[in-house]
Amino acid sequence: MMNYDVVTLGETMLRLSAPGMCRISQATQFDVLVGGSESNTAVGLSRLGLKVAWLSRLTNNPMGHMIVEGISAHGVDTSHVVWTENDRVGTYYWERGTKPRGSRVIYDRKGSAISRMQAAELPTELFSPGKSRLFHTTGITVGISQTAAETAIVAATLARNAGWLVSFDLNYRSKLWDPAEARLGCEPLMRVANLIFMPQRDAISIWGCAELVPEKQLKELAQIFPNATIILTMGAQGAAVRGSAGEYAHECAFELEEVERLGGGDAFSAGFLYGYLATQDLAIALRWGNATAALKYTIPSEFPLIVRHEVEQLVQGHIHSTVKR
Repeated sequence: MMNYDVVTLGETMLRLSAPGMCRISQATQFDVLVGGSESNTAVGLSRLGLKVAWLSRLTNNPMGHMIVEGISAHGVDTSHVVWTENDRVGTYYWERGTKPRGSRVIYDRKGSAISRMQAAELPTELFSPGKSRLFHTTGITVGISQTAAETAIVAATLARNAGWLVSFDLNYRSKLWDPAEARLGCEPLMRVANLIFMPQRDAISIWGCAELVPEKQLKELAQIFPNATIILTMGAQGAAVRGSAGEYAHECAFELEEVERLGGGDAFSAGFLYGYLATQDLAIALRWGNATAALKYTIPSEFPLIVRHEVEQLVQGHIHSTVKR
């Protein structure tokens, strides 16, 4: 029997949030949460009913165990995490703002345990035919360090060789690298991927797409990655997808009142991957992605603490889609 539906790899940090609308400089206490792109997606997939594992490397101290306990509490298997007595757990600070003062993130992650993860530390016995259906990672992992990037590429290659699908979310972070560095660093993994998630703004700034129309943008990207299904996220304009055979679908976003944006893209990835693995239908997968993200935006946490039947209700009631084949 298959061990997992999805295996993810990436860094998860402790998030220290200034309470309410306080600036970091005026805070006398912080709310401590757990968050990281791949683990956010893993939690969403698990809460939608899939079997999921999260791979990483953490320092064997109370902070590292807090992260693992926070993730495993949602049904994600963390038994493959590599523990070390060295290095440190990454952290970041979050200051929420409203117009005209924007929200702010300050990273404190240099030298984190996963930034020094080696490919030799991967559980290679896991990457075997039938052990999982899909492997997922992001450009954040690739951008942390050269060793983390090499580890992610090896993991993706092992997954493809085992007959798994490979999913990659570009997830560009300007605090990690510039667009040229991100393109150079992410391209090898994107050429291995079957599924590529990319915000529309990154298609323009990193891949130089001249077109602004989603369908035309996706055609440009398909020339670079002809064997991948490419998913373009567009914020309030919803999301679009082009399959490897050229099929196109677009889904409008749901109306929502935003409570917290952090983790919304990861929730979208979780919903899309769930819908795709369940149906292989690109339009339906987009609906699941949009619905999962919409509900996540109403929750003050990076984790998409969604309830499956609530997502399903949104999916079933959403009819604003266009599909071309």
